[in-house]
Amino acid sequence: MTLTQERRVILFKPQGRIDLQGGMALSEKMVKVVPQSNQLWIIDLAAVDFMDSCGLVPLVKGLKAARQSGCRLVICNVQAPVRLILELTQLDSVFEIFNTYEEILSLVNHDTVILG
Repeated sequence: MTLTQERRVILFKPQGRIDLQGGMALSEKMVKVVPQSNQLWIIDLAAVDFMDSCGLVPLVKGLKAARQSGCRLVICNVQAPVRLILELTQLDSVFEIFNTYEEILSLVNHDTVILG
C-alpha cells in the first residue's frame, strides 16, 4: 500500500448487506485506517444492496472521525434502497453523495489506496 506525501484517497468498497454484521465489518476496516489531514475517504456503495440503521453507524462514525482529523468523507454509487435509508434519516443532507466514483475523481486528482 503506497501513499504519496501530498494528498491521499482511501477507498472503501463494502459489499452485500450493511446490517449489524456488515456494519461491524465496515467499522473494523475503517478503524484500521488512521485519518490524516487532507485525506479523502470514499465509500463506494455500488455493491451494497441493503442497509439498515445498524449500517448507518459506521458511516456516521467514519464521518465524525474524518472531520475531526481534517479529512473529507464522501459516498458514491448509492443504490436506490440505500439512498432511501439515507433520505428517511435525512443523512443525505449530511454526507457528500456523488453518483459515481469517476465523478469524484474528476473533481479531485489523488493517488488511491483501495481497502476491500
